[in-house]
Amino acid sequence: DYASLTSVDIQNVKNLKDILTAAFVVCLDTAKPSTPLESSRHAFHGGQRGEMLGNRWWDKPAQIIVCDNAEGSYIGEHSVMDGTPSVTLVDRMLTAIKSPNFDHGNTEEGARSLPPPSELKWKTTAAIHDAIEAAKKSARENIEKQDLGMISTSYGRDAIKKFGFSPDAWAQMIIQLAYHRLVASTSSDGRGHKRNGGTYEAASTRGFLKGRTETIRVVTEESMAWCDAMDDKGASVDEKRMLFKAATKKHGEDAVKAVKAMGIDRHFFGMQHVLKPGEELPELFKDPLFVRSKTWILSTSAIFSPHLTRGYGWGQVVPNGFGVAYMTGFPNELKFTVTSQTSQPNARFVEELGKASEDMKALFESQNEALKSHM
Repeated sequence: DYASLTSVDIQNVKNLKDILTAAFVVCLDTAKPSTPLESSRHAFHGGQRGEMLGNRWWDKPAQIIVCDNAEGSYIGEHSVMDGTPSVTLVDRMLTAIKSPNFDHGNTEEGARSLPPPSELKWKTTAAIHDAIEAAKKSARENIEKQDLGMISTSYGRDAIKKFGFSPDAWAQMIIQLAYHRLVASTSSDGRGHKRNGGTYEAASTRGFLKGRTETIRVVTEESMAWCDAMDDKGASVDEKRMLFKAATKKHGEDAVKAVKAMGIDRHFFGMQHVLKPGEELPELFKDPLFVRSKTWILSTSAIFSPHLTRGYGWGQVVPNGFGVAYMTGFPNELKFTVTSQTSQPNARFVEELGKASEDMKALFESQNEALKSHM
């Protein structure tokens, strides 16, 4: 840790100051990931099996990774900032680099004005080396427990808007239906009601001074009614469409409230954190339903940049849950990245996402065709 490093030698103190006062770090990796899944694993795991973890500084809020084959990625440390400023940074950086007018600074004069890179040499002890080896072992064990899957749909923003829906609400209903079916497949009654927690979707409250996020609680009576109907042989197509419209309308209303800081979760969070040490936790916060409702079995969020063609993501927030990152800004595809522990059915969930997206497309594609036939 920092205390151990700084107690060994003053040079270590200077090295840490250089690193900690830098705006970001650039990690030059020797790896050559070639597929979106490999690139995601490389960023998420520090290589396919953590072989590049030593070439990171995880306390930095921004790490830019460049591989030997020019594949690149970005890691943002979430405690100090959210996805919106991170994707803005990446988007502006890549837009600038892509521009034919970008000054790459590779002129002879420009090169002479830069100081040469200097190696930061560290003084270490046997105890520090032991700590490094223990960290490597722990990291490898955690990586081996992690699974990651990706899927792109056969249609995107343009088709969803033609159907008359918000792309974000549509993507969330894909996630809800997929997980509903996943739960139903392992339930004794064949229904998707025995989920172990809620769905978290992040809403930005950056319109407020120091605002960060609020929670959109995606699981509602309306969304559950629609999920039930989708696999109910007795439900008509018109009924399924009607229930879907009600579910997405409710989602839109809740999203607007969250963006206006009219949600409930940050309020409860604040109430919990004004408790003084030793003060008894109020009964509300111990209530089983409250605890269950704050268990984010699905942790979801969406950001977008046209440059993020390889996708993005983060880890699940509970051991039996999934992290679901998605993008709705591409005209001809939606992108989903799903993380979980290997003990969870990651591949099955990804498969259900694909099936749900096609079932929803078919539901409203047939409506559009019917409308055209009457014109």
